[in-house]
Amino acid sequence: MAVLLVALLLPISVSAGLVGAISSIFFRDPTSLSLFSNKNVQNMSLLVATAATPSQNLSYAPTVEDNALVSEARPSGTTLSGVSHKPTSDQISIYVVREGDTLSQIAEMFDVTVNTIKWGNDLSSNILKEGQTLIILPISGVKHTVVKGDTLASLVKKYKGDKEEILAYNNLNEDTSLLVGSIIIIPDGEAVLEHTGASNSSSSSSSGLKTYEGYYMRPVVGGRKTQGIHGHNGVDIGAAIGTEILAAADGEVIISRESGWNGGYGAYVVIRHGNGTQTLYAHNSSNAVVVGDSVKQGQVIGHMGRSGKATGIHLHFEIRGAKNPF
Repeated sequence: MAVLLVALLLPISVSAGLVGAISSIFFRDPTSLSLFSNKNVQNMSLLVATAATPSQNLSYAPTVEDNALVSEARPSGTTLSGVSHKPTSDQISIYVVREGDTLSQIAEMFDVTVNTIKWGNDLSSNILKEGQTLIILPISGVKHTVVKGDTLASLVKKYKGDKEEILAYNNLNEDTSLLVGSIIIIPDGEAVLEHTGASNSSSSSSSGLKTYEGYYMRPVVGGRKTQGIHGHNGVDIGAAIGTEILAAADGEVIISRESGWNGGYGAYVVIRHGNGTQTLYAHNSSNAVVVGDSVKQGQVIGHMGRSGKATGIHLHFEIRGAKNPF
């Protein structure tokens, strides 16, 4: 105790020398001794973060921007094509839940509502599990800006929507009055086209979607089109239950849901194609492919049914990112 008291009362330079002497008595190991030699609070090195190297088993390499680490984390398995961290509005994405993720955070990341994610994955609660795979659907439906006189009943009638779905998707209740200027989404609603004197060719070109002539084949042999373009660039083709559904073009299966509501699609398949587009086949009675399968144009990928929100037996066929030629 006397030695320690003297050390505290000595000047820093003397005290440092005394500490070195004491260390030589108690720490015979040269490594231990090096911790004390030539070090004090004035010249001791600070800890420095090391950058990741290819030899390190890290899932990402940190990027420095303006002296700060920039997150490189992005949705796992999304259909992004490299540069943008944000999915395009007409693409279906796949996200793998990470530790600490919440539904609201993921919804904000993809610019959709929490209900979009819950509906698309048949979630009954907001609880997520690490490693869980979520399908992020750009919901099939119509966006409506409320004007004076609009009511829930008038929107249901105008867009042929479902009242309960509209309430749930927009977090409304039947007693809520619609606020003028607010945005209401009508899931699986049908857009009302304003017909003018313009020709059909000019209206189709104004959609802004690319045309790939001859790229897609009709996904059903026979049958008849029961509904034209509606929802999210989709058409309905009716035929007998169990009718074979064919891949419209070569590609890779990125989604194959055998059951569930899935935002109204029921059992459905999504194929990603080499031209950057996706095709979706919904309301199936069964699927014949699984995620990761490579398919050829004309290959059987499922069978027609009426799962999900379907008033009759038919295939709901969408093309995302290109004009639907059917």
